[in-house]
Amino acid sequence: MPMQPSPNFKRTDNNDMIPIGLVRAMFALPVAALVMVGYASLTDRPQVAVPQAAPIVESWTISLIGNDAQAVTVLDAEGNLIADMAHGGFVTVIQNGLMTMRRRHGIDPGLPIEIVRFENGRLAAIDPLTDYRVELTQFGSDNKAAFERLLNIQ
Repeated sequence: MPMQPSPNFKRTDNNDMIPIGLVRAMFALPVAALVMVGYASLTDRPQVAVPQAAPIVESWTISLIGNDAQAVTVLDAEGNLIADMAHGGFVTVIQNGLMTMRRRHGIDPGLPIEIVRFENGRLAAIDPLTDYRVELTQFGSDNKAAFERLLNIQ
C-alpha cells in the first residue's frame, strides 16, 4: 500500500510565501490600535478633531425617503416634494446612514431630520431621534453643495 503524503507547511526550498516580519506586523497593527484606544478610554483623554461649537443660524426639517440603492425622495416639513432623484449621490449616502441608524433603534426611517447651518459656516445633518450626526462640510465642497442646492442655500 503506497504511503500517503503528509501535508507540508513549508515549501521544500524553505522560502516562505509571506515573510514572517510582515505576518508579525499584520498582528501588531490591531494590537497597537487596541492599546491606544484602551489608553485613551481609561485615562479619559479629551476628544480631538471635534468641530468647534457654534450657534445655529438656520435650520431645515426634511425627510429623506430611500426608494432603492441610489434613488432618494426629499420632502419638506409639510410633506411637499423638494426633489425626487433617481441618482441621489451624496444625499443617498446620508439617507442610507440615517436609515441604518433608525433601523437599529426601531424608529421609522421616513421621519424628519434636521439640516442645520452654524454661524461658522458648517452644515450638518442631525437626527433628533438618534445620535446620528453628519458634518456635511467635512465631506468636501461638492457634497456640501449638493445639500445647499437641495435647500436653495446661498
